Amino acid sequence: MFKKIVKKTSVLAFVSACLACSSPAKKEPKTAKLTLEPGFSATVIADSLGAARHIAVSQQGDVYVKLNNLKDGKGIYCLSDTDRDGTIDKTVAFGDYTGTGILVDQKYLYASSNTTVYRYKLDQNQQVTDVDHPEVIVKGLVAHAIDGAKPLVIDKERNLYVAVASYSDACADETKDGKSCPLLDSVAGIWRFDADKLNQEYSDGEQYATGLKGVMGFAWNDVSNSLYALQHGRGNFHEKFPQYFDATYSATYPAETLYELKKGADAGWPYIYYDHIRHKKLLAPEFGGDGKKEGDSKYLEPALAFPAHLGPNAMLFYTGTMFPEKYRNGAFIAFHNQSPELHKGFCVAFVPFKNGKPTGNWEIFADDFAGIDLKNPTGPSQHKPCGLAQGPDGALYVSDDLQGTIYKITYNAKG
Repeated sequence: MFKKIVKKTSVLAFVSACLACSSPAKKEPKTAKLTLEPGFSATVIADSLGAARHIAVSQQGDVYVKLNNLKDGKGIYCLSDTDRDGTIDKTVAFGDYTGTGILVDQKYLYASSNTTVYRYKLDQNQQVTDVDHPEVIVKGLVAHAIDGAKPLVIDKERNLYVAVASYSDACADETKDGKSCPLLDSVAGIWRFDADKLNQEYSDGEQYATGLKGVMGFAWNDVSNSLYALQHGRGNFHEKFPQYFDATYSATYPAETLYELKKGADAGWPYIYYDHIRHKKLLAPEFGGDGKKEGDSKYLEPALAFPAHLGPNAMLFYTGTMFPEKYRNGAFIAFHNQSPELHKGFCVAFVPFKNGKPTGNWEIFADDFAGIDLKNPTGPSQHKPCGLAQGPDGALYVSDDLQGTIYKITYNAKG
């Protein structure tokens, strides 16, 4: 009796072992080494994509990534988890142009180069139907070697907003009279177009807001029914005006500023900059400022100000239900750089909002993308957050344009 049981067990073990050999182990998502609040976790769903700039996630869960450098000749990657096991198992690449902007709605995928906004039609599964023949929505946008990115936003009325950065830091070399900046007619602002009209140029749209040196992160707020935008601040204080400023001043100012924009808004670049410590708009030195003189009060007041040089590269209003209630309708911001003042950066921050307005202090939500101690660095940053997107399940996706890593951050109260 005993021998028969042993023999039967051996056969079962042998069969089980053979089945295990013929069925490859399920690939588990790679855990990301980020610092997060309790209950949150992060995985790496893709890496080595290269300069992964802005990202968008469809309602089917496909992740569209815009690249600033071509990878294998392509500038857009669609990453799919077809069996919903948490790992990417299908990749489609298309588009022979570089750039930053990308967004997806129910019918179309929009993507931008530094001069043009394209549109791809989607099928019922939100897959691109013709990767080789996108429609041109906007063309002829100004682009120079510096700050040429064209991020995109669409509101509920199907208006398309395109941010066009200035290629000049302070318009000092371009101004002829020392009083006005001639660049403001085509850069340093946000232009509004029709999201469903083909072959538009500047003359077909309207300058929605001006006086914004460089906007990479901006988003439509459904609660306030308004556009919010984050400005990259200027530099070159002590280098060009050593009689007024020193290196410490240049490391501390100006603030990176968040604005709520209505049509016709003017944030004041290049004539003013913002002092986040004294909460004042100061006159730029190129136009008579000395670090003390206040700027014209007619310019828009920031809704919030951050320390200098953090490099806000993406903004997203969280509307999901996966994360705790405190995050609902608040703003996530991807900081692409670091603040010398704080020795903080290369992180994703969170700003609480109430009734469509920022309230309370901002906080670091996801940290340690850099992979080094920013106070005592032993080498360069390993990753730089650049793009943000919300998945249909409420997960938060973050792109890194240094190594081309795509992160997925989820929340589980139990775990």
